[in-house]
Amino acid sequence: MKKFLSILTVLLFVLGGMSNLAAANANTGSKQDAQVRILHASPDAPAVDVYVDGNVAVEGAKFKDATDYLMLPAGPHKVEIYPAGKKDQPVIAQQLEVEGGKAYTVAAVNKLANLEMIAVEDTRKAPKGKAFTRVGHLSPDAPQVDVGVIDGDTVFSELSFKDISVYQELEPGTYDLEIRTPDKKQVLDLSGTKLEKDTVYSVFAVNTADKLEVIVLVDSEK
Repeated sequence: MKKFLSILTVLLFVLGGMSNLAAANANTGSKQDAQVRILHASPDAPAVDVYVDGNVAVEGAKFKDATDYLMLPAGPHKVEIYPAGKKDQPVIAQQLEVEGGKAYTVAAVNKLANLEMIAVEDTRKAPKGKAFTRVGHLSPDAPQVDVGVIDGDTVFSELSFKDISVYQELEPGTYDLEIRTPDKKQVLDLSGTKLEKDTVYSVFAVNTADKLEVIVLVDSEK
């Protein structure tokens, strides 16, 4: 299975400086809207502003920042990323198609010279009594990795750059996990990983291989 897990500390990185789009969207979405959050996962890219259909959606997003879910109407949207405070030439512009009633994470990934956006559909409700977890490999130069119990079974396996797993049901509890290469060499110790019941997690390995770390986002719908 192409999955791996890491939840050393549950941290939700919420961007400051959101535009009125984010504020207005908090409670006014309809079933025809999609929920979209944006993650800055490019280790050497500067702070950025994100525009959707010509309107600023996020300002001053730094590496490892992620927004709350923003509401967007179903259909195609033009997403542009600019260096923070500038709007002359986007560093990347891409079309994003979203469906009403669905949720998505859109991540800016890779190093600045090869910056790109990837989008993945999110789940916002966990199976009752379970921890629902997926993981993504967003480190541009890290090798293929597995995640498993230290000196034990592999939980998620064979993830390469830009792979994002499906969600997996796990029992709530505390686990001693590690990110490791397929030949069992430890890359990152994740001892004391705690998973809460009725909670949905998206876990992303980011930064360069020599500075590998994790971002844990809570997807659960409140």
